[in-house]
Amino acid sequence: MTYHHHFEEIIEDISQMNWGGLSQEELMAVAWAYYFFSIQFRENLGIACTLHPGDGKLQELTDGECQTDNLSPWPGVAAPGERMNHDEFMRRSLRLVSLPVEKRVALAMLGQRYLDTVRAMDPVVRAMSIGSYEAGGLETVFRAFLTAPEWDNPLLEAFRHFLIQHIRFDSDPDHGHGALSRHLAADDRILPLWREFHTLLAESVPSLANRQDAPSNRVFETA
Repeated sequence: MTYHHHFEEIIEDISQMNWGGLSQEELMAVAWAYYFFSIQFRENLGIACTLHPGDGKLQELTDGECQTDNLSPWPGVAAPGERMNHDEFMRRSLRLVSLPVEKRVALAMLGQRYLDTVRAMDPVVRAMSIGSYEAGGLETVFRAFLTAPEWDNPLLEAFRHFLIQHIRFDSDPDHGHGALSRHLAADDRILPLWREFHTLLAESVPSLANRQDAPSNRVFETA
């Protein structure tokens, strides 16, 4: 496959990690890693809005990601009609099932290091990343996540809900999150952001490096 940008190769590499071989505990570690990604996503979107004041599409995207009830309700996480940032949905989801304390500490340290690295990057580049995340990058990654076999606990059921809903949010051709951010045209200045996400996943779940065949691109429905 030929790519226009090197960051697309990182997205493809993430999608071909060993998602189908993960245990339930390993998938919970992926949810932890994604929680830290979701924090930097919200921060990057805020930077984009600051750099592009008056951009109606970015404001609509913010309305769909921050202080919104579009993931509500969900048992143990969000009450009916409750509005929250999407990273807050993830934070609450992580409390539903607990990993061993040593594992939680290790994942939190990896996540904080990841955030520190991203926060030191050029704000213009961080803003630009939103276009790559929303216009297909995260949908590819989320579909790969969803090929994991073990989702039968409350934390992972909430995470699965988050992923499936975000695929739907991104896909509307007019008001989907991809359509609202595509004008933030990304180039390989954002490569370090995707590389850091790849590293966070690989360090959080070392077995992901045991690559399998590429995951199916099938459509997922809510339970």
